[in-house]
Amino acid sequence: MKVAVVVFPGSNCDADVAHAVEVTIGASVEMVWHASESLPAGTDLVILPGGFSYGDYLRCGAMAARSSIMKGVKRFASSGGLVLGICNGFQILTEAKMLRGVFLPNRTLSFICRPCTLRVERDDTPFTLRYKIGQVVHFPIAHHEGLYYLDKDELDALEKRRQVVFRYATPTGEATDEANPNGALNNIAGMVNEGGNVLGLIPHPERASEPVLGSVDGALMWQSISEWIKGGGAH
Repeated sequence: MKVAVVVFPGSNCDADVAHAVEVTIGASVEMVWHASESLPAGTDLVILPGGFSYGDYLRCGAMAARSSIMKGVKRFASSGGLVLGICNGFQILTEAKMLRGVFLPNRTLSFICRPCTLRVERDDTPFTLRYKIGQVVHFPIAHHEGLYYLDKDELDALEKRRQVVFRYATPTGEATDEANPNGALNNIAGMVNEGGNVLGLIPHPERASEPVLGSVDGALMWQSISEWIKGGGAH
């Protein structure tokens, strides 16, 4: 399995996510500079890592979404290839219009960095085969703009199409307002595109992929992707 990790100026979780997929599923990783025109041949998965692309000096992800490599990422996704955007990577996917919605500052207007619990909403995507619906998982969060927003009609349509994959929840799996760290509408923490091959996720699975990190729930995501690709689901 070959993974391309895109590196933007300001990315700071690129090495972390590369390490996670290498140690958990033995993936071959190639770091791809944002100014590149195309992805490496044979890529099975593209990861847009967390961090502060271009310092987040405009809107988070707005400048990165216009990097040269994003044309190649869009072509890859259009052909059915798997794309995962984590935290800033999720923001980039919305700015690139590969996922619906926008991100606003957390309702506390402060940066949040702490453990978080999520409820799994789907176990039939390439990213969640190893999870169970209703399972509560532990992924850390670290962001200032994590309030996912859509107007009501679009949000209702998103829910009707079952595009929500993870929600912020209590340790017992209840998606309450108290369990929502940033005010995201409908407690949305992660969602897929209509084709199901592009996932945006605000929490960090790479920070929950080894026992030394306090949780291995994130490793299930890498194992899910590997299983899906080995099963012939790759584009």
